[in-house]
Amino acid sequence: MESATVSTREAALGDGARASEHLAQAIERSSWTPADPGPLGLAGFAMTTFVLSMFNSNIVSSGGEPVVFGLAFAYGGIAQLLAGMWEFRTGNTFGALAFSSFGAFWLSLFVFDVFFLGSVPAADVGHAAGLYLWAWAIFTTYMFVASLRTTAAVALVFFLLAPTFVLLAIGASGDHTTVTHWGGYVGIATAVAAWYASFAAVTNSTFGRTVLPVVPLRR
Repeated sequence: MESATVSTREAALGDGARASEHLAQAIERSSWTPADPGPLGLAGFAMTTFVLSMFNSNIVSSGGEPVVFGLAFAYGGIAQLLAGMWEFRTGNTFGALAFSSFGAFWLSLFVFDVFFLGSVPAADVGHAAGLYLWAWAIFTTYMFVASLRTTAAVALVFFLLAPTFVLLAIGASGDHTTVTHWGGYVGIATAVAAWYASFAAVTNSTFGRTVLPVVPLRR
């Protein structure tokens, strides 16, 4: 009788241990944090911006411009949007807003150019594109202010991106080709800055130390 009681107690303790183990595993799963999505978002933005800016600056003939569409849809759009969603998971409000918004920017640009551009009267295309770019210039400007508490590498991206949008907006609104070309040049500089920020983040992560400085701006 006593032996049966001991066995029952041991079984109960075994069940309790298993329950505790399951609880610990559940807590571990709930506290899982994804890898830093920042380098992906920055890389997607950098490459798409670089390719488009090569055409805007007229360094490359505009005849090849449709190559931007696939890149804008897949890398600048979907990949960057996913990076933004993952930034929500890490609790990074700035990164979540920035990557989600610019992922949507590239997707919206792709959709407009592929599906709706032909339905806009030729006389209104410049004004429509200008309005679109001015709106993004406003967004980028206030994101630059917010970036001043991230890193110097990220702040530099927004510092260059805001005038890029302004120049492209002016160029589109008034059909000022030279201004658009200057927007392309500044856009190339923006892409280089974003590539550096991505390169630094992924390199510092894989090396486990600061190889390329990004200069945190938080106080």
